[in-house]
Amino acid sequence: MAEAVEERAKSKRVGALASLWPFVRPYRGLVVLASVALVLTSTVSLVLPMAVRRVVDSFGAGEVTLLDTYFAAFLAIAALLALGTGVRYYFVTRLGERVVADIRRAVFDKVLGMSPAWFERIMTGEIVSRITTDTTLILSVIGSSVSIALRNVLTLVGGMALLALTSAKLAGYVLLLVPVIVVPIIVLGRRLRRLSRENQDWIANSSGKATEALGAVQTVQSFTHEAGTKAEFGEVTEKSFVSAQERIATRAVLTVIVIFLVFAGVVGVLWLGARDVRNGVMTAGELVQFVIYAVLVAGAVGSLSEIWGELQRAAGATERLVEIIQAEDPVNDPAAPKTLALPVQGAIALEDVVFHYPSRPEYRALNGISLSVAPGETVALVGPSGAGKSTVLQLLMRFYDPQSGLIRLDGVPLADLRREDFRAHVALVPQDPVIFAASAMENIRFGRPGATDAEVREAAQAAAAHEFIAALPQGYDTWLGERGVMLSGGQKQRIAIARAILRDARVLLLDEATSALDAESERAVQEAVDLLAQGRTVLVVAHRLATVKKADRIVVFDEGRVVAMGRHDDLVAEGGLYARLAKLQFTDGAA
Repeated sequence: MAEAVEERAKSKRVGALASLWPFVRPYRGLVVLASVALVLTSTVSLVLPMAVRRVVDSFGAGEVTLLDTYFAAFLAIAALLALGTGVRYYFVTRLGERVVADIRRAVFDKVLGMSPAWFERIMTGEIVSRITTDTTLILSVIGSSVSIALRNVLTLVGGMALLALTSAKLAGYVLLLVPVIVVPIIVLGRRLRRLSRENQDWIANSSGKATEALGAVQTVQSFTHEAGTKAEFGEVTEKSFVSAQERIATRAVLTVIVIFLVFAGVVGVLWLGARDVRNGVMTAGELVQFVIYAVLVAGAVGSLSEIWGELQRAAGATERLVEIIQAEDPVNDPAAPKTLALPVQGAIALEDVVFHYPSRPEYRALNGISLSVAPGETVALVGPSGAGKSTVLQLLMRFYDPQSGLIRLDGVPLADLRREDFRAHVALVPQDPVIFAASAMENIRFGRPGATDAEVREAAQAAAAHEFIAALPQGYDTWLGERGVMLSGGQKQRIAIARAILRDARVLLLDEATSALDAESERAVQEAVDLLAQGRTVLVVAHRLATVKKADRIVVFDEGRVVAMGRHDDLVAEGGLYARLAKLQFTDGAA
């Protein structure tokens, strides 16, 4: 992890913030309004010392009658400054919130469309950290830091110019101090840049660990692994703290050095100016004006040194978000997609398919598989765990692309179709059903968002789910909790089956769809599946052979290959792997 953090840190630079411009561009009007308010407040701030000079010199000249006029002018300047600051804050903050909302949406939209192949290389918790923590940093910059930085730049440039106009000699001394102040900013800024990115990476890693542990909290507790999990999370969190501590210490040292050098220079220039006033070279009002400008310039430099660290952190956050937005998906839609002839028939063909998962390139999950499924045919895929059965369904959904070979739907290669187009004709019931934090009604309606309440209830009845749903406290409107914590494993599976039934797709993929059901529920669901299968192409992955005895064809997998194919009775008569599996499951001793 540390090596990865170091490697990623090297690429970080404040220039990465330019990647935010495409998100800012649509709101150029807000940028212009904020910029006008910014220039106004900076200008008013630079005018103020001139008014102070006149007041001081008027005291020396005995022009007491002008005091009322000068103080009225002060009040007007203060009102203008307050108005400009309020307007700037409103437009800049609104711009920041709008841009960050767009970035979050863009990142989420991008991630949601990425294939599972991409997710093998990144933790979900890290993605969540980027969408939340990193965008919060960007909000701080767009909604505050950039505005403050620009204001201080204007103050610095304008102040230096007015310093020269007030006293060219003293301004020359001030310029001599600039290299002394800039050098530590550059030197310590590089270290701060590296530490900022490292800190963000550790925070993301910590978020990933937390998400993983909380998502599997029952497993953690059942294996009494709380202490170990706490220790792992604590270790990552502590590394994040240590990294943050180093970053804070570096920034504190930078701030101390810059502020001391700046104000030491101001004191030195003030001493020289006092000598000029005593010698009659400049007036007291001019010295006061010069000192105020020097303080403004010094404050601007000190503020910029602090904001520089914020900009560096935001630049790191921007890089991390841009990495996602610009990420290449291993599975892509074609530039010129073909279309399926309607109505879809549901003919499936795998032609010499070879596939290995990206995380296990040395292991072939499928090794030269060829299989044709006729429209309306029910085909069962059986075999030992890890034989490649579920992988076939993953490829049929085009969650992955095979390394070689073709997969066709109605004769058209899946790679030539838009994923959204062909998936609209496929319904999947996964082995581990997903239940959303919503009501039972909405969970089933996920299969077809436009379905009526009556259609949802019909699907639930067909999946043997209506009875237990109706018994819930609010019936179909009962909130099922995160990941369906209120339901048993069998109830979750029946909700998932009802969702697939409601989808009414031409191709039905069942991955151990009845594995978590009791005998009575399994029989009811099997009847529903048999009814649903009529006129549809169905692929069933099953370990329990009793659920697939009536399949039109059974395909036996072993070690990524098809080793046998036929109907149940024929395969039992042939002997081999299927006969051994059947003997284990159907004999009296296989309890």
